[in-house]
Amino acid sequence: MLIKKSVILALALLLSACGYHLRGALELPAGLKNVYLEGGSSQLQEQFNSVMKLSSVPLASSPETAGIIVKIFNEDGNQRRVLSLNSAGAANDFELGYSFDYELVDSKNKVLVPRQPMEIKREYYNDQLAVLAKGNEEALIRDEMYQQAVRTIVNRARVALAANPK
Repeated sequence: MLIKKSVILALALLLSACGYHLRGALELPAGLKNVYLEGGSSQLQEQFNSVMKLSSVPLASSPETAGIIVKIFNEDGNQRRVLSLNSAGAANDFELGYSFDYELVDSKNKVLVPRQPMEIKREYYNDQLAVLAKGNEEALIRDEMYQQAVRTIVNRARVALAANPK
């Protein structure tokens, strides 16, 4: 029993020493330990909350208690465009799009990153024989687009905090 516990302890120490972290977790600077998300769809808020939870950082409950406020404007997450058709006229390829504007401000409403657009696009092949699977694939692709948007915002906030230390 003692050997089993010491092996588990040794493995835990080795994993923490090698830089192991949960997939999706981000290393956040002190200024990003208290973030409030203003606006945005429920999917974006859910992904933002999920990334922050993986990074052991809860979202602030109000802008007054936040160190950084992420403001989302003009969000459009339902863009879908047919790229090609087969000989029967059914869609073969689709392009999914997600766009919005965002701005980062600190707790004193000082602009850290001025309002700027973000646009994410993905293409996927629409197999006419696996219609149900393609619906699930589209949902997964959209989730990945939201995750990429959150990571991009966090990375730009990290750069803005490094450029404007308090």
